[in-house]
This record gives sequence, structure tokens and C-alpha cells, in this order.
Amino acid sequence: MSPANRTARISLTRYLVEQQREHGHIPAQLRLLIEVVARACKTIAIAVNKGALGDVLGTAGSENVQGEVQKKLDVISNEVLIEANEWGGHLAAMASEEMDSIHVVPNRYPQGEYMLLFDPLDGSSNIDVNVSIGTIFSVLRKIGHARGIAEEDFLQPGKQQAAAGYCVYGPQTTLVLTVGSGVAMFTLDRETGSWVLTAEQVQIPEDTREFAINMSNLRHWAPPVRRYIDECLAGREGPRGKDFNMRWVASMVADVHRILTRGGVFLYPWDKREADKPGKLRLMYEANPMAFIVEQAGGMATDGQRRILDLVPGKLHERVAVVLGSRHEVERVTRYHAETGGAA
Repeated sequence: MSPANRTARISLTRYLVEQQREHGHIPAQLRLLIEVVARACKTIAIAVNKGALGDVLGTAGSENVQGEVQKKLDVISNEVLIEANEWGGHLAAMASEEMDSIHVVPNRYPQGEYMLLFDPLDGSSNIDVNVSIGTIFSVLRKIGHARGIAEEDFLQPGKQQAAAGYCVYGPQTTLVLTVGSGVAMFTLDRETGSWVLTAEQVQIPEDTREFAINMSNLRHWAPPVRRYIDECLAGREGPRGKDFNMRWVASMVADVHRILTRGGVFLYPWDKREADKPGKLRLMYEANPMAFIVEQAGGMATDGQRRILDLVPGKLHERVAVVLGSRHEVERVTRYHAETGGAA
């Protein structure tokens, strides 16, 4: 969206109404659900921005289902998303990276036809050092409307997502959204409190000279990943014939947002420290929504071998390896895995 076009400011509500009315991409209930999630993200943004002034820094003295120490903002963000969404009549249930099991909409509220999954605060290790963090969300359609809702209803492949998005709390607060018809970005206007469309039909360049990975784990990687990174590090004199830059924020939201903005490849591969686990990131709260967004922007997302959106989860908190971003780089990493006979 060019600066000249920003005089006609398009709000998130208007964008969604046009997607519903003119293009038929989303039903009214999904539109209202996305608006509620966006309002909840504004509330989280306010808490994040207050930092020490709002007494939200530090740990909460508890652990989540992953065995990770929860930050105060993890807990606050989780509660904000639940309280904002459970009464609107759009949802049947919610699932969060911070909760053991699903949260069914209470009987006192009407039950809708969608299910919401979220990582309430991705990159929370960066909270106390004032580095960009974010919220990731995914929307699935409820199946089996004649009965109640159960955890098994959430175990759908990512290609069945109705919508996905994330909000990054950085120098600007930005909401990135797809409803299956491309990727749009909205910036929070703090003076008016509204989300304003600032980019649409976002496209990730097919080629890049940037990669994002935690280099401290190099000694634990499988040979295909090691080969790819070694070739990048070899630079102009190596087999790739060009110099690469490494970027690593340790916040998936921030790293993916950079890739959407200017290209790149993000890798969080399997490694031998926990050889029995397929990866570190959560399939349903992180990998699926990000893969949906990246594919809608012309990029690619695999677990090193298979398209992430084709994976059928076996449990709510399933983990997965992730390689996503600029198409040609992801294809190369995936090919290197195939050449080793599918080995991790």
C-alpha cells in the first residue's frame, strides 16, 4: 500500500467487511471473531508497552504444560484472550500453548462454530529485555456440530485453517492476517486506537541472502541442516556464490515478520539434544498459523521433509521442526533432507 493511498485509511473492520461482502471469503461469524482477537491484542499491547510501570515483568512463579517457566505477561496475555473471546458466541472452544487442555466455552454463553488456538505471547524470553514479542493465533472450523466439543476436534491438519495471524509488539504494533486470500498487514494507530491497513497482498521474495537460526546449536544439528548452513557461511567463495547474513531474534513472530517484510529463511530444526522429539516449536500454535501465512505470501514451509500444512497432529501440544520463508531456500533445505534418505 503506497503512501499516497494511505489518505483513504482502511480499517481492519472495513477490510474484513469487504472480504465478506465483496469477495465472499469469510462468513460474518469469522469476521466478528477476528475483530475480537484484534481487540484482545490491543489490550496485550498496552500491557507490554507499560513494562515495569505496569508490574508485568518477571516470572509468574508457575510452569506451563511444556514445563517452561511462565512470565507474568504469559499469564496475563492468556487470560486476556480467553476473557475477550469466550462470551461472543463465535467459538466452541479455545486451546492455548499455556494450558494443559482445551477451554470449552461455558454453557452460559452461546457456542459458535469456530475453534481458536493461540500462543498468547511468543518470544517471552525477550520480555524483560525489551525486544519484540508477539501473539500468534489460528482459527479452525468446528466439526461434528451435533455433539459437544472435545480435544480431538482440534486435531486437524493446518490446511484446514479458516484464518491465521499474529501481532508483533515492536516499535510499531502490527497485526498480520490471512483468511486464505493473501496476507494483509495492519498497524495500530495509538492515537485513534484503530488498526489501519498498511500493506496487502504481501509477497515473500523467492530468493534471499538472509537466514535465521540459533547458531549455538550447530553441533547438535542433523547433516542436512549443517550442510545448508555451512554453504551459507562459505559465502561468495562457496558453492552458493554469494554472501549471506544471519539474523536471529529468538522470537518467532519477529523473525517471521522480518521474512514477510524483506525475505529470508527461518529454521528451527530437529536436533539431537532431544532426539526423541521431532522439533521444538508447537505445530498447532506456532508452525501451522505461520505456515499458512507464509504460503499465502508466496513462501514455503516444511518440517524439512513434508509440507507443514499437510501434517495431521496426533496431540494438542505436538512439536515439529520448522523451515519456512523464501521458496527457493526452503526447497533447497528440503532437498538436502531428501538426499539423505529422509533422515532428520
